[in-house]
Amino acid sequence: MKRRRTTLLSVVALLAAALSTLPSAPQARADEVEQIRNGTFDTTTEPWWTTSNVTAGLSDGRLCANVPGGTANRWDAAVGQNDITLVKGETYRLSFTATGTPDGHVVRALAGLSVEPYDTWFEVSPQLSVSGNAYAYTFTSPVDTTRGQVAFQLGGAADPWRFCLDDVSLLGGVEPEVYEPDTGPRVRVNQVAYLPDGPKNATLVTDATSRLPWQLRNARGAVVTRGWTVPRGTDVSSGQNVQSIDFGAYRGRGKGFTLVADGGTSRPFDIGAEAYEQLRLDSLKYYYTQRSGIAIREDLRPGYARPAGHLDAAPNRGDAEVPCQPGLCDYTLDVTGGWYDAGDHGKYVVNGGITTWGLLSTYERSLHARTGRPSSLGDRTLAVPESGNKVPDILDEARWELEFLLKMQVPAGKPLAGMAHSKIHDEQWTGLPLLPHQDPQKRELHRPTTQATLNLAATAAQAARLYGPYDKAFAAKALRAARTAWSAALAHPGLHPDPDDGIGGGAYADGNATDEFYWAAAELYLTTGERQFADHVTKSPLHTADIFGSVSFDWASTAVPARLDLATVPSRLPGLEKVRQSVVKGADKYLATLRSQPYGMPYAPADNMYDWGSNSQILNNARVVATAHDLTGAAKYRDGAVQSMDYVLGRNALNISYVTGYGTVSSHNQHSRWYAHQLEPSLPNPPKGTVAGGANSSIQDPYAQSRLQGCVGQFCYIDDIESWSTNETAVNWNAALAWMASFVADQGGPAGPPRR
Repeated sequence: MKRRRTTLLSVVALLAAALSTLPSAPQARADEVEQIRNGTFDTTTEPWWTTSNVTAGLSDGRLCANVPGGTANRWDAAVGQNDITLVKGETYRLSFTATGTPDGHVVRALAGLSVEPYDTWFEVSPQLSVSGNAYAYTFTSPVDTTRGQVAFQLGGAADPWRFCLDDVSLLGGVEPEVYEPDTGPRVRVNQVAYLPDGPKNATLVTDATSRLPWQLRNARGAVVTRGWTVPRGTDVSSGQNVQSIDFGAYRGRGKGFTLVADGGTSRPFDIGAEAYEQLRLDSLKYYYTQRSGIAIREDLRPGYARPAGHLDAAPNRGDAEVPCQPGLCDYTLDVTGGWYDAGDHGKYVVNGGITTWGLLSTYERSLHARTGRPSSLGDRTLAVPESGNKVPDILDEARWELEFLLKMQVPAGKPLAGMAHSKIHDEQWTGLPLLPHQDPQKRELHRPTTQATLNLAATAAQAARLYGPYDKAFAAKALRAARTAWSAALAHPGLHPDPDDGIGGGAYADGNATDEFYWAAAELYLTTGERQFADHVTKSPLHTADIFGSVSFDWASTAVPARLDLATVPSRLPGLEKVRQSVVKGADKYLATLRSQPYGMPYAPADNMYDWGSNSQILNNARVVATAHDLTGAAKYRDGAVQSMDYVLGRNALNISYVTGYGTVSSHNQHSRWYAHQLEPSLPNPPKGTVAGGANSSIQDPYAQSRLQGCVGQFCYIDDIESWSTNETAVNWNAALAWMASFVADQGGPAGPPRR
């Protein structure tokens, strides 16, 4: 989810998050300069400060602090030093020795700003021991300041404990730390599963330039088939010399297969469809733990229970009566509910819109595609509170967001009535970790925009046709809201998001609403069949344009969602066959890209500059290929779409599955305020089935900048909670995963006749 971000910390709380401004070109390196004053505590603790509840003093040439028990948060007790100079683009080494008595306490060490807005640029959370350890880390400063701060957060323990600190150093002018990821075996495979009758491809990293023999072995180590690799030369996306392995002719089933080539053995994988049936569900179950305004139940999500967030219970300000930003409106709105967008507490209409469409389209595909199986997404499949109400669980989950989207509409009688507020989030950025119910920030509505309004129109119109069989009143309400939003957008076609509105939440800047008009008109036409909407569709300049670029669609580019639905949802649209053929031609482009890539993904960005959320771009491009299969039945599109999942599930340069809990090695430290186990051991990792954003060549966050400078394509990723530009979780990205997981799962089931 590409967006600008800054961070707010209270002086005492020192909550940690990251600033998203990209640093300027590095300056010439100066001599190494120490920024900490009195880091050795030989005769005094000055100029170090403590919070009022911490008693500190000298002990054997160290600063030792008695930390009270019973504090709720890490930031409730702290030690620090202010007025530190930092230089933009400069690399610093933060080092210290520390002990904790008794063993096992965690300290959060921070480098940030000591005055408003209290930005934090680096943090780590080592676990301390009585005997003590030395720690050292590097980071890059994103700003010039003389008001920097180094602090150690000590709160959150049930019982009192003792913290001792020595040899604190913040050394400027050091060389950036060289990050060498552990990429494991040189034979790269889909670490989860291949379909028995589907494509089976792998990538071998090797110095060899001639073909090599390979073997496929079962769980007992027996060779079940063998063959020869195909040399591919240097892969641009990774800078590696690679060869391809195709073992698709093998049609057996089982668990624990490995692929052996050039003296290396791959990580194990299965051959079967069962894993995709589970991934379909897990990727959708993710949304329940993203819900705002409802307590997450332990019986439904063991290990993820938490109180309801933003329901006016202190310290929350709550979402029941949220005012606009100062000067924007004279009313408040009840905007409770919905999903938290990503790793923060904001809720955004444009990202919520494309996500809701993704879930609804996952279900709608099951109704119309020849391999669709609606029962796989039916009632009691997702273990949500609404399960058992005779409504498909995926519709129950999507409705949680839809109800929120409807609440964001400007009331009748007010200026811009019928438009949709773009977003609601905290007045200032909060830090990590912070459970939703602990968020103390003031909440604000941001100005209505044309893009948000058309997202509401599109998704509400889509909902109107899908919820009718289950709740006619809600379907009618959604359609009324969609019509109202459409009319309001026509009256105000140029109210675009402010690209500078990025304090406390993402800006979601977008200066062109032509694609949103096309999408909203398409959904309204498919639901109503009315000529006025058909005319808007056919007269749009996007209707006959080639809209299938290197990136097919995302929250800021919604023409392809319109085209896909026009091609697959039954209608009498004039020129329908041309619409369908345009999707097939788009799929041909992505299929050609996939075949050209030694790692087998339908994605090759210009200049090898991987996008923010590149994993979702790969999945969305694959969705176009999958839709071509739904339209034509051609095996090449089915195989291309299925093969696209390999990259996300482990067949990549880093040899990591980007989906939590899937594969031998998977992403599990995604940037999130409540899936924050890396920072707070009492909190969980992201739930199984959560996809990470993936490689991002622009590495906007300071943590990635300090470790990934000069990275090539696929290597611009790090599985760390601090790297929000490469490793965030987001609702729209998981929607792409859910759609594709559902498609692949359906390929393992019985095929039926076309449903168009």
